Amino acid sequence: MKNLIFHIEQIKTKDLSLDFEEEAGAFPVLAEMIQNQECEFLEPLMIRTRAFRIGELFEVEGHFQTRIRLVCSRCLKNFDSVLASDFALTYTREAPGLAAEPSEPEVELRVEEIGMLYFRGEEFDLRDGIQEQVVMAFPIKPLCNEKCQGLCPTCGADLNQGDCACKREPISSQFAVLKNLKLNKK
Repeated sequence: MKNLIFHIEQIKTKDLSLDFEEEAGAFPVLAEMIQNQECEFLEPLMIRTRAFRIGELFEVEGHFQTRIRLVCSRCLKNFDSVLASDFALTYTREAPGLAAEPSEPEVELRVEEIGMLYFRGEEFDLRDGIQEQVVMAFPIKPLCNEKCQGLCPTCGADLNQGDCACKREPISSQFAVLKNLKLNKK
């Protein structure tokens, strides 16, 4: 994973553009997702980056793309999907006091410091920043398609294959009594 480490010397005077390919298992959080069978990565991550310097900040803009296999949250069938996103990461040298010991008083961050990634020394690693962007690109409720009918709550039949013989009754709720409520207009 050496290609995910940027040396600030490379970016001091000019922009640096790099394209690379990484297996999802090289990122700790993504490897854990694979191990927990939350998803399957069908292709490596294709990552395109452009890094440049703005004063003491190092900006990394980029794009990643891969193919994944997920489980539909309605019908529970596996489906394949493209996972892709643009991203922008801001790196800066670690601010004094941010690496405080737990026994020391807390340090309040300014608005401009929130969302920044800190590094020490003469290089910074993109691994954590990119892995965070990949996780945020996952759908909250994966669907094989927008019109997925899901499973029958009574017999478990896949309603995408056709209707089952179960009688569908509306789900009762505490608000059901309001369905016959009539309001008088003045």
